[in-house]
Amino acid sequence: MASRMLRVGLTGGVGAGKSHVASLFSGLGVSIIDADEIARALTVPGASALSEIVDAFGADILDSAGALRRNVLRRRVFEHPEERRILEGILHPRVRATMNAQAETIDGPYGVMVIPLLIEAGLRSFVDHVLVIDASPEIQIERVLRRSGLSRMEAERIIAAQADRQVRLKIADDVIENNTDGIDLSPRVRELHGKYLELAKARRR
Repeated sequence: MASRMLRVGLTGGVGAGKSHVASLFSGLGVSIIDADEIARALTVPGASALSEIVDAFGADILDSAGALRRNVLRRRVFEHPEERRILEGILHPRVRATMNAQAETIDGPYGVMVIPLLIEAGLRSFVDHVLVIDASPEIQIERVLRRSGLSRMEAERIIAAQADRQVRLKIADDVIENNTDGIDLSPRVRELHGKYLELAKARRR
């Protein structure tokens, strides 16, 4: 196990800026494994997860081409916590297995695993190091409203359903504060990149 690559779990609330930070790590040559991208791939037409979701939620969550109406499903699961748990029961084991398989193919010293629901899904032990991208709830809401068709109430509901900000910060090994749009986070990412390379090297000694 000691020779396994260092797994850095990148997490944070909706609108915190996880994708941006992941892209900065990618620009440094770091392999990125994204739980949300995997979940999307698992729910394309023909995928086994999609058929199980349709069995659980009904065919009205599909559009005329048989693709998942993600906004419709998202609204349902955030309005009904019991349905969210059903969806998570379908997706989370598949996402975790796929992330694990992808991690085994990486031969770099470390990889960044973008896991928005790292705490909620009980995946702290799945990674070696936790990097939290932090932003205030009001900034999160502003960003979500700018980039999506969600109402303020829906954005607030999503944030409320996620882990509490202080809980995320409590388990963080490192934090990147991203409360200002347009701020250059590259220096902080480069700093952490050097740190993670050193951590990975120490594991191999």
